[in-house]
Amino acid sequence: MKKKHCPGNRRSRAPMPVGMGEALGQSEAFLLFQERLSRVAPINRPVLLLGERGTGKELAASRLHYLSDRWQGPLVALNCAALSASLIESELFGYEKGAFTGAQQRRTGRFEAADGGTLFLDEIGNIPIEVQEKILRIVEYNTFERVGSSETLEVDVRIIASTNADLIDLSQRGRFKKDLLDRLSFEVLYLPPLRERKEDIMLLANHFAARMTAELGREKLPRFSDRAADDLLAYDWPGNIRELKNTVERAVYRSDSNIITSIDFNPFSSPYMEKASIAGGAGRQLAPEKTSCDELLCKPINEAVRELKTRMLEKALKETRYNQKEAARRLGLTYHQFRGLYRQLKDQVK
Repeated sequence: MKKKHCPGNRRSRAPMPVGMGEALGQSEAFLLFQERLSRVAPINRPVLLLGERGTGKELAASRLHYLSDRWQGPLVALNCAALSASLIESELFGYEKGAFTGAQQRRTGRFEAADGGTLFLDEIGNIPIEVQEKILRIVEYNTFERVGSSETLEVDVRIIASTNADLIDLSQRGRFKKDLLDRLSFEVLYLPPLRERKEDIMLLANHFAARMTAELGREKLPRFSDRAADDLLAYDWPGNIRELKNTVERAVYRSDSNIITSIDFNPFSSPYMEKASIAGGAGRQLAPEKTSCDELLCKPINEAVRELKTRMLEKALKETRYNQKEAARRLGLTYHQFRGLYRQLKDQVK
């Protein structure tokens, strides 16, 4: 017999909500994504959010919820990548007292907590296949049982799921149920990476810079120099908005004035690595050189020059996290000279 879940009977700790944040942008890619999101938000069906890390999938899930008819209901999240396979089931469905060692009292799960609202399953590709079966049942029939119970509960939950994994590939390899993928993909929204939103980079950078300035208690609004702005626009942002936020905030707090002139894209670059190399082995080197200078001197001059250029190009790119304009500056080249050199040696550069 099905039992309708009553939110008033909850005794578990409050689930982690998904916070609201800003969705800023003016690029065509950003506006098109927001248009598609707004169109599907009122439709009471599951939505899949696909995108690279740092593109704002959690924020998109928040907007889907608050633009829907469920906006007054709870918005509950579960980061599936942060839990072991053995814990995900009890987190999602709850458990009864005595269901397993350590279960000293009944606990409700995320599905019960999200009754009447939305459940956001972040990194859904990490959910074990046996738990996917139970999620499929909820999607189809709105029913489930707590771990250690045979009592069937009924809930009304909209599922929004996200991942940066290839769910099609996972389903073909038997690691993600095809039936569940079909059910969850009523609409699939791809979040555009920041490199496809060039028009938004400075808008976001100025926003993050202003917030960091306020946090530091400074009065003057920050401004990026032309060189710093060029660097921000030239970078590919593999970490997307999250990386941009960290990079900008770091630049603001390090600056002694409101004019931001320097951007550090790689905080992990050791200031001691070059010194250790110059010391001739006095300190332990983190990475040995492929070929010593003496070995280069034994090679034909054209071969030696080409290898030296390749090694210097590799070093400059790695130290600048492949920011080509910054790499060109480190090598004492114009950007066009750098591009010509890179095209010439790209097959040898690793």
